[in-house]
Amino acid sequence: MRSDISQVDDPIVSKRLNKVLARVFLRSLLIQSSLNFWRMQNLGFAFSSIPLVRKLGQNRRQISNMLTRHLQFFNTHPYMSGPIIGSVLRLEEDLCEDGNCPEADKLKETLMGPYAAMGDPFFWGSLKPFSAIVGVALAIKGLLLAPLIFLLIYNPIHIWVRLKGFIEGYSKGKGGFDFIRVMDLPRMSRRIRWISVIFLGVLTYVISIAYSCSCICHFEIWAKVFMLIIVLLCFFVIKKGISPLNILYGATILFFVIS
Repeated sequence: MRSDISQVDDPIVSKRLNKVLARVFLRSLLIQSSLNFWRMQNLGFAFSSIPLVRKLGQNRRQISNMLTRHLQFFNTHPYMSGPIIGSVLRLEEDLCEDGNCPEADKLKETLMGPYAAMGDPFFWGSLKPFSAIVGVALAIKGLLLAPLIFLLIYNPIHIWVRLKGFIEGYSKGKGGFDFIRVMDLPRMSRRIRWISVIFLGVLTYVISIAYSCSCICHFEIWAKVFMLIIVLLCFFVIKKGISPLNILYGATILFFVIS
């Protein structure tokens, strides 16, 4: 079912469509605000789709059918929801009949798991710790703008992924996943983690100098190298699948015995 709003040859209609899509995107930024343990982000997904669903639905029954389908279980990384919403709504616009669109439902179910698996390690497991390390290092040096720099490192990236992903998803429908595939988030996550480890070592040294920490400053150079090797070893075993909590317990016991 293609609504009249889809006929973008008319500048007026095109402008109206852009306003509707802008409202959909802005609503998608709040998808996590209505998280529930019953169907997770379903309320946020349905809330985001309402502006376009109202334009697509020709009567109340069709609108009700579409929103009821979007109230089913949905859960992914919130920053990756934009690409999914864009692709799903494009399929709704192209293929929906009488409020039903099995292709859109299948696409939503197919993408939410892999997108969550890519988004969690990149944004929360790599980018956020890296941004925090840089912010803390600058704060220790006395820079008052350190919190702002943390936000300037972290926020533009996830906002760009949300916006660009939504645009690509709506433009290409099922082909919208190419945008996420080309980004190769797993590879970027690994690189950011290695950079974070290096910054963390630098931060440790800065703290030791700033506060004259005898347990670090008075160590010989070989001891400092040994500590760096320990940090890199912990990172390596984490990559091998060992729980960070087990590493923490093991390190606590080891240092207790040594002390």
